[in-house]
Amino acid sequence: MSQKTDSRGFGPLRGVRVLDLGTMIAAPYAASMLADFGAEVIKVEMPGAGDPSRDLLPQVEGYSVRWGSFSRNKKCVTINLKSPAGRDLFLDLARQADMIVENFRPGTLDRLGLDYETLKQANPRIIVVHISGYGQTGPNRELAGFGTPATAFSGVTYLTGYPDRPPVSPPFSLADYVAGLTGAFAGLMALYYRDTSGDDEGQEVDVSLYEPLFRMLEALVAEFDRLGAVRERAPFVAAGASPAGTYRTADGKWAVLVCSTQRTWERLPAAIGRPELLDDPRFATNADRVA
Repeated sequence: MSQKTDSRGFGPLRGVRVLDLGTMIAAPYAASMLADFGAEVIKVEMPGAGDPSRDLLPQVEGYSVRWGSFSRNKKCVTINLKSPAGRDLFLDLARQADMIVENFRPGTLDRLGLDYETLKQANPRIIVVHISGYGQTGPNRELAGFGTPATAFSGVTYLTGYPDRPPVSPPFSLADYVAGLTGAFAGLMALYYRDTSGDDEGQEVDVSLYEPLFRMLEALVAEFDRLGAVRERAPFVAAGASPAGTYRTADGKWAVLVCSTQRTWERLPAAIGRPELLDDPRFATNADRVA
């Protein structure tokens, strides 16, 4: 069984071949980013139901809208990786590929006889991007990973919402998408290094679902390290700057604004028809406004 969507092969990644072993969101999203920029992406699915994202709702004419989004610009093939013939077929594909993107639970590729060393023997130039819940090593490596728990594990969920209410999870799988973007970026860095360093060898890349989000919170780590401060939920969108937040307008709609610089603040009073606020000493500096 095979299925192909439009894969036009143009853009800066034209000539790059990627094998997409991913399911659901993170790895397929990473591969779709590469396909968007011209890479030839071959999506490999197991026999039977294939990628579980095919069953996601909503569906149009029997096809999942979300699956179509994740699988755009890809060629789709079915290979039984659990069979010797399927394994050999995949290794044949790997010999002709530049990159593999996968999000199996750590250890799955080893059990299939497709560990990194085996893939490297087949193709020393291959780049393998692993995306998993908690990384390929460490105490949580064997745990299944899903976007919503990973978002909470990163600390983002704890910071989202209001201080007098429970933490709020994002209304979509934030960790999956950010990990997918990070995986695509990391894979491209490995590809660039392979092609410019002179050693012409591939690499193994390890991306977890939670670490890219934690990386975005690095200023909070510094605050804790230097000040012992633990950031809490707050009803504004930019800690350390004011005004910032979501405000109800006179016509009953909502406006989001943030004055992260003094110059931005100085323009706001005139924009909202309150020029007198600019001369109010309570709002003279950002420190005054935050206080």
